[in-house]
Amino acid sequence: MISGCSSGGKSTLLNELGRRDYAIVEEPGRRIVREEMLGNGTALPWVDRLAFARRAVALAMADREEARRLRGWVFFDRGLIDALAALQHWSGEPALARAKRLHRYHRRVFLAPPWPEIYVTDSERHQDFDAAVAEYQRLVTAYSFLRYEVTVLPKIGVAERAEFILRTLHH
Repeated sequence: MISGCSSGGKSTLLNELGRRDYAIVEEPGRRIVREEMLGNGTALPWVDRLAFARRAVALAMADREEARRLRGWVFFDRGLIDALAALQHWSGEPALARAKRLHRYHRRVFLAPPWPEIYVTDSERHQDFDAAVAEYQRLVTAYSFLRYEVTVLPKIGVAERAEFILRTLHH
């Protein structure tokens, strides 16, 4: 799992791992936003964030099922824990508690920290940097609560970040 701060370089890192022939799974939220924007949908985090979070949970669960058929390392750009953390934050539902023993990823999760020098917004990401930092803090708490081994990615180039992850996983 590669998670962390919005605009922290996660998708670029996943693309690098994919270029190296590792299986990657694109962030559920980005796919939902693109689909909703194409169809004038409302399951967008800035329109109906609960509908968005619930769709992200469902999509992340489907992604995990599909990934079970793949061999070798499969790298996820965000996933179920991120979606559950958002659902819990926005709804107050104890969404993370339900996932404590179910739906595990590899025990080590990599988090991209807030990195103001590379932070950008776009048509699919509207939150400002302060909101992204708050989200990052919620994710650190969520992954720790679920007893994942959290490894914060260093602020280095994308190729070096990919090497860092691969070295860490092979130790």
